[in-house]
Amino acid sequence: MKYIFFLLITSFAFAQQTQFVDFKIVSGQLTLNAKEKSVSGSVDYQFEVLKPIDTIKIDAKNMEFSKVQINNKDAVFVNSGKQLQLIGNFQKGENHLTFDYTAKPKQALYFVDIENKEVQIWTQGQGRYTSNWFPSFDDVKEKVIFNLGISYDAGYQVISNGILKEKTQNGNSFHWQYKMEKPMSSYVLMLAVGKFDQKGLKSKSNVQLEYYLENKDASRFEPTFRYSKRIFDFLEKEIGVSYPWGVYREIPVRDFLYAGMENTTSTLFATRYVVDSIGFTDRNYTNVDAHELAHHWFGNLITAESSKHHWLQEGFATYYAALAERDIFGDDYFYSKLYDTAQQIKFASRTDSIPVLNPKASSLTFYEKGAWALFVLHESIGDKAFKKAIKSYLKKYAYQTVNTEDFFNEIRKVSDFDLDKFQKTWLESTAFDTPTANALLSKNKAIQVRLEVDKLKKTSLADKRDFFMKTLNSDVYQTVKEAIVDQLENEKYEAKKDLLLLAMKTNNIEIRQTVAETLNKIPEDFRTEYETLLDDKSYQTQEIALYWLWRNFPDHRSQYLEKSKNWIGFNDYNLRTLWLSLALSTPNYADNPDELVAELIAFSSTKYEAPTRQNALEKLIAFKIINDQVLSNLVSATTHHMWQFSKFGRDTIRMLLKNPEMRASFERILPNLTPDEQFQLNRLLKE
Repeated sequence: MKYIFFLLITSFAFAQQTQFVDFKIVSGQLTLNAKEKSVSGSVDYQFEVLKPIDTIKIDAKNMEFSKVQINNKDAVFVNSGKQLQLIGNFQKGENHLTFDYTAKPKQALYFVDIENKEVQIWTQGQGRYTSNWFPSFDDVKEKVIFNLGISYDAGYQVISNGILKEKTQNGNSFHWQYKMEKPMSSYVLMLAVGKFDQKGLKSKSNVQLEYYLENKDASRFEPTFRYSKRIFDFLEKEIGVSYPWGVYREIPVRDFLYAGMENTTSTLFATRYVVDSIGFTDRNYTNVDAHELAHHWFGNLITAESSKHHWLQEGFATYYAALAERDIFGDDYFYSKLYDTAQQIKFASRTDSIPVLNPKASSLTFYEKGAWALFVLHESIGDKAFKKAIKSYLKKYAYQTVNTEDFFNEIRKVSDFDLDKFQKTWLESTAFDTPTANALLSKNKAIQVRLEVDKLKKTSLADKRDFFMKTLNSDVYQTVKEAIVDQLENEKYEAKKDLLLLAMKTNNIEIRQTVAETLNKIPEDFRTEYETLLDDKSYQTQEIALYWLWRNFPDHRSQYLEKSKNWIGFNDYNLRTLWLSLALSTPNYADNPDELVAELIAFSSTKYEAPTRQNALEKLIAFKIINDQVLSNLVSATTHHMWQFSKFGRDTIRMLLKNPEMRASFERILPNLTPDEQFQLNRLLKE
C-alpha cells in the first residue's frame, strides 16, 4: 500500500476529467450499519483512459480507503477528504480499479429510527451528494453502469437501481444484488431499506411496475397509487419513446427531504403522500408521481450538462406531469393549473431578476416558467411537430448530457418557429408574457370566465353581484367559483351571505373549503351552515372548520370536541393534534388533562416523523402548553436532517428566547441535552 502526500499540478487540473477518462461499469458490494450509521464496502470500477493523464479523481467525501489496486497492483493514491486521487502515468487503454472503503456520511445517506427499534435507510443524491456515501462522480457528464449489492438484516426489503438479479441468505442477513444495463449520472444512484409490502403490476408495454408501502399502510395502496399505472402508460405514449430502464418502482420513505426524487428505476417519495380515500382529496401523489416518472426520460436518460440548463429537466418534468394530469382530470383542471402558476410567476417577477437560463434561477422559474415555455412552444409549433422533435431529441442524446441549443436544434428540424425570440421572451427575460399566456389560456371556456372574475377585483360587490350569482349557479369549473369566494373575503357579511350560501350548496369540497378558509369570523346565523363543513370528506376542511368553530362559539366547544374526539386526519395526525390542543384549552372539558398533555407532547417527540412533530410543537406553543420536555423536543428539532423542520426549531426558539422566563428554562435543560443539541442551543443563546 502506497501513499502520496502531495498533489500533482498539471494542465489536466483545468480540464474536465471526462475528456481523459471514461468510467464505464462499477460494482459495489455494501454493508450498512444502522447502529453506527455507517456504510462500508468493496468497489470495482472498470474505466478507459482516453488520453494520457497523471491524476484520476473519484469524488469521495470523508471516507477511508484500503486495498486500492489498479489492474491487481497496489495503486499510489491520495485521500484528500473530498476525493480519492489516483496518481500515476496513465496511458490509453482499459483498466480495472478495486478498493475497500468505509464512511459515516454527514448527508445523503439517512438512518431514520422507527418505533420497536426498526429503521428505515434511504439516500438522496440530488446535487453533489452521492459522493458522501458511495465513491462516485459529482460531474453529471460521467455516466456509469452501476451495480450495487447490499447486505442487510433479514426481515427488511432492500432496494437499489436496476433489476434484482438475486437475493441470497447469509445467516441473519440477506444480500440483494441489483444490476443496471445502461449508464446514468451518480446523483440518481440510490438505496432504500425498510419493512415494506410490495405490489407488482405490468404496464401496457410489459414493463414491471413495483409499488411499495410500509406494512401498516397496506390498506392505503389504492388511493396512494390510484393513477400510477395510468400515468406510466400515458407518458410512454405521449413522449413517444419507450421507458428506457427495464423496471420501475415507487417507494415512500419517512422524513424524506423533498416531495420525491427520480432515482433511476426507483423513485423515493415522502410519506405525506401515503393517503386514504379521504386524504386523497387534499393531498394526493398524482402530480409528484408523474413528475418523477417524467424525469426518467428528462434527467435520467438525457441530463442537463450544467445547472444553467436545469429547465431541460425540471421544466420538462413539470410540463409532462401537467399533461398526465390533463389526461386524468381533464382540460379545465389543466388550464386552471396553468392559470394559477402564471399568476405566481407574474407576482414573483416583480422582485425576481433571475431568468430561466441562469444557474441561480428559483425553483418557481426552473419548474413552472420552464413548463410554461414548453406549453407555449408546444402550442406554437403544433402537437405533431412537437412530438417528433421530442422523440428525436431523446433518441439522439440518450445516455448523454444536453443543453438548450441541443433541444432547439431538434425543434428547428420540424418547424421554422422563431426560437431566438422565444428564448429571449421565455428563457432570458424575467418578465412574464401575459398577452401570449392569456391568448393560449382563453382557448378554455372556464378560463374565459375566470379572467372576467379577476377583472372585477376592484369592482363593488353591488355591481358584480348578479354576475357572481349567475356564475355560482352555473356548471363552470370549480376554480372559477373558488375565485369568487376569495373575492368575498373582505366584504361585509350581510352583503355576501347569499353568495356564501350558494357556494356552500355547490357541495363541491374545494369550493366549500375556500368558504371555510375565508370566513374566520362566523356570524351566529351562519353557524349551522358552517357546521356542516365538519362532515366534509376532507381532513383539511375539517381542521379549518373545527378550529374556527371552536374559536367563534365558546358555548358550543364541548359539542365540537365530542364530535371530533376520534378524528386522526392525515398521517401527520393533523386532526388529532388539533383536537388535543383544543381539548386542553377548553375549561372543564377534559377529565384526564395530564393524559392528553402527555399524548400531545409524545407527538412532538422523535418517535414520530418531522411533520407530526412540527404539528404538535406548533400547537403546544400556540396554546402555551410548555414544559421542559416540550422545550427539549423543540431543541431536538434543530438537529434534524430536514432543513425545514430544523429551521422551524431554530426560529421558534429565537422567538421564545425573547421571554426571560423561557430563556431561563432553556438554560436549565441545557445540561440534559445531547452534545449536538447543546451545540445548537448554545449558538441560539449567544445570538
